[in-house]
Amino acid sequence: MCRMALIDQKLTQIAPRTIGRVNTLGLWTLYSREVKRFLNVFTQTLMAPVITTLLFLAVFALALGGLSRTVGGVDYITFLAPGLMMMTMTQNSFANTSSSILIAKVQGNIVDILMPPLAPWEMALGIAAGGITRGLMVGLTVFFAMMLFLPVSLAHPLSALWFAINACMMLALLGMLGGIWAQKYDHIAAVTNFIITPLSFLSGTFYSIDRLPDAWVAVAHFNPFFYMIDGFRYGFIGHADGNIMIGAILLPVVNLILWFVTHRLITTGYRLKA
Repeated sequence: MCRMALIDQKLTQIAPRTIGRVNTLGLWTLYSREVKRFLNVFTQTLMAPVITTLLFLAVFALALGGLSRTVGGVDYITFLAPGLMMMTMTQNSFANTSSSILIAKVQGNIVDILMPPLAPWEMALGIAAGGITRGLMVGLTVFFAMMLFLPVSLAHPLSALWFAINACMMLALLGMLGGIWAQKYDHIAAVTNFIITPLSFLSGTFYSIDRLPDAWVAVAHFNPFFYMIDGFRYGFIGHADGNIMIGAILLPVVNLILWFVTHRLITTGYRLKA
């Protein structure tokens, strides 16, 4: 009896910690893995985006006359800064989740994620949260770097935070979908080149959509990327080209749809299980 009690005690010690039906230990471990994965190469994942963003600012400010133009009642360079910040954040959120899944598939260690006692939603949440964390950390780093060169301020901090979190979540989930669908690195490059980059550049990152022809303005309002850029910019300068409430509601709705699709693909094991 004593031997059986000792075995039961050891099994209890190694069993996953749970709160209700949630494997909190497994979820935290997966999230920590995702965060440590990009922090181990922080010069590539955190510092490089800062340099790239500052170079964009320098080009627009010095070479294209950004210091002498105004948009929406503010200097063009001040108008541009939040858009560049958001674009950098979302690109890194996408890169984190897509590379995590694709590299695991290519190297054959995806089983390390699939085998632990994690529910599909826990797996999706852990990986997506890692992408969101990277996006927000990049955004915060870029923000402080910009403060050294620009009078950056927040007109509506809660609005900026809301759109930042939802935008990073949207791109993190898109990255997961891309990573699940892709079977080689060229597939992810295709998603980036033909979907993410065009939607980012056509979202009003570098310009006000009021300058577009009426037909293209209507097209821009069907682009979710426009609402995340516009809402985030509103949080900084208090100016928006579109309806902030529409964007504030639309992004969570898009995230729910992406979450459902991602959860479904993980549940069925689409292109994850041999």
